[in-house]
Amino acid sequence: MLQDQRPLAERMRPHQLDELLGQSHLLGEDGPLKAALQSGAIPSLILWGPPGVGKTTIANIIANQVKRPFYTLSAISSGVKEVREVIAKATRQSGVILFIDEIHRFNKSQQDALLGAVEKGTITLIGATTENPSFEVNSALLSRCQVYILKPLSKVDLIAILEKAIENAYQHRVIKLEQTSAMINLSGGDARRLLNLLQLVVESEPDPVIITDKKVVDVAQRRVALYDKGGEQHYDIISAFIKSVRGSDPNAAVYWLARMIEGGEEVKFIARRLVILASEDIGNANPTALVMATNCFQAVNMIGYPEAEIILSQCVTYLACSPKSNASYMAVKMAKNLVREHGDLPVPLSIRNAPTKLMKAEGYGEGYQYAHDHPGNFIKHEFLPKELEGTKLYDPGKNSREQELRARLKAMWQDKYNY
Repeated sequence: MLQDQRPLAERMRPHQLDELLGQSHLLGEDGPLKAALQSGAIPSLILWGPPGVGKTTIANIIANQVKRPFYTLSAISSGVKEVREVIAKATRQSGVILFIDEIHRFNKSQQDALLGAVEKGTITLIGATTENPSFEVNSALLSRCQVYILKPLSKVDLIAILEKAIENAYQHRVIKLEQTSAMINLSGGDARRLLNLLQLVVESEPDPVIITDKKVVDVAQRRVALYDKGGEQHYDIISAFIKSVRGSDPNAAVYWLARMIEGGEEVKFIARRLVILASEDIGNANPTALVMATNCFQAVNMIGYPEAEIILSQCVTYLACSPKSNASYMAVKMAKNLVREHGDLPVPLSIRNAPTKLMKAEGYGEGYQYAHDHPGNFIKHEFLPKELEGTKLYDPGKNSREQELRARLKAMWQDKYNY
């Protein structure tokens, strides 16, 4: 008898609903997707979840259970031509289901090619995506689909998958699953990656195979961080990174920095975020932060990895330890709101440019006093449009440096802006 040469993950793919582990919120007794399957009334739907949690498997189970014509396309290798070919076949058949893996990779025109067929019911669409469909799927197409969110597999689910694979795929081998932590951690909750690791370990040595954390790490050579530069994980990690710096936690900030570095994130992307953060979250509480971040951006682009990680770490820890203020950021947001609310208010005549005699005759520049001609390089003047006189937009933060700025503004403007 020939040995099955398919990858273990493919050999272990469930074909029936009761074989699937995880996603009980969708496929359990009261699960909405199970109810749809049992009724046979499958709507067009989007399965959204991280890699290796069962999106393709659920699509295959639906195909097996409803017994309807079933076509599969991958957005990586298919385009409008292939979509139209399936739609043409669907017009000659009844109840066609089209499964599109990684539907988020379809561009607008490719997604638009599906819209009419979905709207008319010519096809029932099942799309799988690791990306937030709100951002990656056209709103018109998304409004015609039910979105089901798949959850990461739990530790219990992952161990059960391992045990089931050992029992069913390696019944003629002597295998003892002594420790599971390393395999679960390395898999990142991805069942496909988990089974690939198991296959790698089991097939790396003769019986008896005692699976320990050390053996798994040795076989895998090194831990690969779960980090998809093009996916939602990318945005989650950069969010955690920024919030850790903003929250003045250098320890957490360096950890998330390391996750990005290990995940192969571009050095320019990280450094650019630091420049923005230095102004948005630190600002005038420590103006040197922007200087440091800008220099970091220039330096890492000249140096590159691996040495750039040292420069990034220095900048990240400095920014995390700096006093924080978003006063400048809030000032420009408030100013933009005023512009939207009041429109294009006229510039006061006294501070208008007056390059011609006619403009001067019209009062342009009249009453303006040059600040440097006065003590302290300051003279009270009105620089805002009449409708906005006395409006305070910059409110210095409660830190020592900006309190000095507040005191200076109070001394100059007295009660005008209520500093």
